[in-house]
Amino acid sequence: MLKRYFQLPFEKLVQQTVERNEGILNNTGALVINTGEFTGRSPDDKFIVKDSLTEDVIDWNRFNKPISNEHFLQLKHDVLSYLENCSALWTRYAYAGANPAHRIGLKIVNETPAGNHFAANMFIAPTLAELENMAPEWTILHAPGFIASPPAHGTRQGNFTVISFTHQIIIIGGSAYTGELKKAVFTVFNFILPFYKNVLTMHCSANEGKGQDTALFFGLSGTGKTTLSSDPGRHLIGDDEHGWDNDGIFNLEGGCYAKVINLCEKQEPSIFNAIKPGALVENTRFFEGTNQVNFSDKTITENTRVSYPVHYITAAKEESLSGQPKNIFFLTCDSYGLFPPLSKLSAEQALYFFLSGYTAKIAGTENGITEPKATFSACFGAPFLPLNPKFYARLLKEKLNENKVNVWMVNTGWTGGSYGIGKRIAINHSRALISAALSEELDNTVYKNHPVFPLAIPQNCPGVPQEILNPWETWADQKEYFKAAEDLAMCFEKNYHQLSEAPAEKLQTVI
Repeated sequence: MLKRYFQLPFEKLVQQTVERNEGILNNTGALVINTGEFTGRSPDDKFIVKDSLTEDVIDWNRFNKPISNEHFLQLKHDVLSYLENCSALWTRYAYAGANPAHRIGLKIVNETPAGNHFAANMFIAPTLAELENMAPEWTILHAPGFIASPPAHGTRQGNFTVISFTHQIIIIGGSAYTGELKKAVFTVFNFILPFYKNVLTMHCSANEGKGQDTALFFGLSGTGKTTLSSDPGRHLIGDDEHGWDNDGIFNLEGGCYAKVINLCEKQEPSIFNAIKPGALVENTRFFEGTNQVNFSDKTITENTRVSYPVHYITAAKEESLSGQPKNIFFLTCDSYGLFPPLSKLSAEQALYFFLSGYTAKIAGTENGITEPKATFSACFGAPFLPLNPKFYARLLKEKLNENKVNVWMVNTGWTGGSYGIGKRIAINHSRALISAALSEELDNTVYKNHPVFPLAIPQNCPGVPQEILNPWETWADQKEYFKAAEDLAMCFEKNYHQLSEAPAEKLQTVI
């Protein structure tokens, strides 16, 4: 007989996961699970139902693959039948979006208690009064054990994420990687808020200083959004996804989902100390003979993760809302070692680099990525953008024009050479540069223009060796550096030309 569980607290979900032999408690009381075959997102297996609502507005591409309504209905029928034949189901009501004016009510149905635990961590719990009358707008069906049939269901293979904006349903199957849930909801926000409400949605973290100065940190997974925004001296708004309306910034989630590969208490104390009862750790291994996580072990994947409620960060701001941002940081993990550790951008350059979204995908973040790979990801989040990137860039342009915002590029990747030759820029140097930018210490310093890229590079920064500020000076062979920089500049121009030539359908362009 099917057992149904509703709105269970994390303590009960953890107990059930352990009893079902689907997880183990570590030495700090956090639950540790293995997500099986998939330890990262599978962007090639995300589909959006193509119908009268979406046909002319979705930017159909490799990340937004069309699927017919007929295939969707068949998949929905078969997944519901599968779930009804499970031994138990876990259902949770939650909100996504800290701003009540823009939040979405979710009904999440999971095949496993661990999946429901992740949802409890990552989304916002309704109050008891809200729960009594809550009628969620969106439903998520999460069935890791269901394997799709491509001929019958229109998928590429057995795993899938399918979104129907008309039916307001997300169906995820064939993969137990929990990150698929949060990014599917983010994709929904990236359609609804910009298209219907003129609210900019962003793949960024955010924090707030004591003077209520807000900072945004854009970047793909693994570039340092969580690490650099979790500053004990500033209030965390959120670590990954935000909206920007006329009143300011608001978190789209209720939790954090941090990478923990090589996690060190000294370097990242906020994340390290958040791994306690209620946290959910994924795809790590223990030191032999113990239940202590070996954070340097990448046997399963380099994309080891932990989810926890945002309030597990001591300095987190309770309401996850803030005012208009004063500083924006574009985080790029430059695997070629060509970009400065920090540079300042003009408004025009900000739009160019925002649309370019240059970085390197970090090993394990997506299925099949085993080492850093240079890539261009529009708006620092192309896999999650249902609309043409120019739509989001137009909104950013409006925000930059309306507010006095400093925009910076921060390279959290390599220096002294490319991946395999140079070394990763030290976290403490990145933090010192960002701290100096936030405190206005860089306002009066001397800047030098990059010889190839039009970037203004500060020539002095407290706590940072002067010799690493100009990247060409860190290479043993400067001729080799400038040759590589010219090659990368050509890649930028080629990518930008392709983007500018892409049809914007009915959407307004920015340039």
